[in-house]
Amino acid sequence: MKNMKKIIIITLIVLLFPLISLAQVDPNFNPHNILNDGDILDYNSMTLPDIQNFLQSKSSYLANYFAPNAHGTTKMAAEIIYDATHNNFNCDGVTLSENPTEAEKKQKCRTITTVNPKFLLVLLQKEASLIEDSKPSQARLDWATGYGCPDNWACNPYYKGFGKQVNSAALQFLAYMKESYNYKYQIGKTYTFTNPYGTISNEPMAVTPQNKATAALYNYTPHVFNGNYNVYKLWNRYFPEDSEKRLLYPDGSILKTADDPVVYLISNGQKRPFTNWSSFVSRFKPEQIIVTAKSNLDNYPLGENIKFANYSLVQTPDKKIYLLVDKEKRPFDSLTTFKSIGFNPEEIEPASETDLNSYQLGKTITATSSYVTGALLQDTKTGGVYYVENNTKAPLLDKILLTTKFEDKKIIKVSSTILNNYTTVDPVLLDDGTLVKTDNFPTVYLISNGQKRPFADGNVFINLGYNFQNIITASSKFLYNYDLGEPITQ
Repeated sequence: MKNMKKIIIITLIVLLFPLISLAQVDPNFNPHNILNDGDILDYNSMTLPDIQNFLQSKSSYLANYFAPNAHGTTKMAAEIIYDATHNNFNCDGVTLSENPTEAEKKQKCRTITTVNPKFLLVLLQKEASLIEDSKPSQARLDWATGYGCPDNWACNPYYKGFGKQVNSAALQFLAYMKESYNYKYQIGKTYTFTNPYGTISNEPMAVTPQNKATAALYNYTPHVFNGNYNVYKLWNRYFPEDSEKRLLYPDGSILKTADDPVVYLISNGQKRPFTNWSSFVSRFKPEQIIVTAKSNLDNYPLGENIKFANYSLVQTPDKKIYLLVDKEKRPFDSLTTFKSIGFNPEEIEPASETDLNSYQLGKTITATSSYVTGALLQDTKTGGVYYVENNTKAPLLDKILLTTKFEDKKIIKVSSTILNNYTTVDPVLLDDGTLVKTDNFPTVYLISNGQKRPFADGNVFINLGYNFQNIITASSKFLYNYDLGEPITQ
C-alpha cells in the first residue's frame, strides 16, 4: 500500500510552485491539484462494455485476460474492474463464514460503489503498464496496482493477484476520499516530497493538496515525479474530453454568456435561470455576474427556473398563500392572517407546485407574527443590532452586514424589554455568492452552500472571472462561523 512508503518530510510553509527548469514538464501540470474529486469518485463514467472497448482500443493484454476476482471467482479483467467500482460490498456488522464466497456476500452484505473506472484504468497503466503492454509479466499482473507493496519492503502476499489488486485499490481510494482526515496527507497542509524515482526531477518539492483527490494520490504514492505526474499525463491522454471540462464554478456563482441575456445561478451543480430581472436583483447585484464561455455553461444540467423575486407573495392551486424569503416558502395560516398583517391580495402571484419545488417549507405566519418581512432592531442599552423576523431575532456579529446584506434597511432603536420578547436564533451570515476576506489575511473566500471556500490562488480567481472590487472585508471572528470548504480550483 503506497501510503506506507517511507519518505523524508521537511516541513516548509511554501505556497508557490517549486521552480522546475526542465522543459519536458507540462506547464499546465499543477502538483497541488492533479485531479478533481469527481475524477476519482465518478463511478458511473463507464459501463462494462465501455471498459472492454477501451482495453481493446489500446490493444491491451487485459482485453482478453481472465483472473480470479477478490472473492475467487474467475472473470474477465473488464468485469473485475467494473465490479470493483459498481458491485463491491460493505459487510460491517454482518456475520460471514470463515471463507465467504461472492454469492454469500451478495446475499448478506450491502452493495456499494467505489471509484471511477477511468481512474482505475489510469492506475493500472501508471503502476504496471497493463493498459498498453501487450505481453506483461505475471508479476506485473499479480501486483497490478502496487497495493500492498511499499517502497523498499516486500509485497504482502495476501494482496497478490489481479482481482485483489484492483478491488483493494478501489476500496483504498474510496477510504481516502470519504475519510480523508484519517490519512497522512490532507487538504490545505504543506508537505515536502522527495522524488527518489523521478527521471524528470529528484529535487524535493513543497506541495499543498487543494482537494481530496490530490491528497489521496499522495497518500497512495508520496512522490511528484514520476508517479503522480504520470497520473496527470495519462488522464489527459486517455480522457481528454474530461480534462477539457475543468472550468467549473462553485455553487453561488452568477453566470451568463456574452451573447445571451439570460443570467444563471449555479446551485447544487445545476444552472438555474432567472426568468426576469426582478427575481435576480432582489437577491444579487449586477456586478456579481460573471461572463463566461458557452462551453463552460454547457457543463451544467439545466435546473429549475428562478421565477419570483425575494419576498414575493404567491398562491398555489390549492389556495395556500406563501411568502417567499431566500430559500424558504413560509405559509400563512389563513387569508384572515394575510389581510390582518396588511398585505394586499392584489400582490399575490399564481404559482404551481413545481415553481416552489426548490423552496424549503418555513415557519408558518400567524396573526401574532411580527416583522414578517424583516427589520433591524438595536438594543438602546447594549447597542447590539438584531435582524428580527417572524418572532425571532438573529444577532449581527459584524458591521459589514449593515452595508452589504442590509444596506437598504433602517435601524429601529428599541428597549431590551422589547427584544426579550423574540426568540434568539443563529447569527446572520453572508449570502451565498459573496466574496470575502479578513482584515488580517489576504486569502479570499467565496461563500458557497454556507461554507467559506478559499480560492487556491489569485490566478484561479482571475481566470474564473471574479472581480476583486466585489470582495468585502470582515473580521476573522465573524468568519469563524463558517465551516471551511474545499479550495476553489480551476
